[in-house]
Amino acid sequence: MPSSRRSSRRPYGTEHVPVDVERALGGVSRVSADDGEWTVRRVHGGEKTYRCPACRQDIPPGTPHVVAWPRDVVGGEAAGLEARRHWHSSCWERRSRLR
Repeated sequence: MPSSRRSSRRPYGTEHVPVDVERALGGVSRVSADDGEWTVRRVHGGEKTYRCPACRQDIPPGTPHVVAWPRDVVGGEAAGLEARRHWHSSCWERRSRLR
């Protein structure tokens, strides 16, 4: 009896679909920038209101934004996770120009 796993293989001649690494990691990526090493997660919105550390404006519930925390802190990434902040996506992208 043939294996049922065989039917799940990609047929010859079909286009290979590359793995979306960010999606596979749950939207978490690591960023190296002038302001340090960061762990970044893009979220599609939340249930709470957050305040962006760059522009000091509210991020309303349901608004897509970035959650970032430093990786290069004393105590390691776990300590940085306690210092995570919610940023507007545009504020996160231009943070180096704000300093």
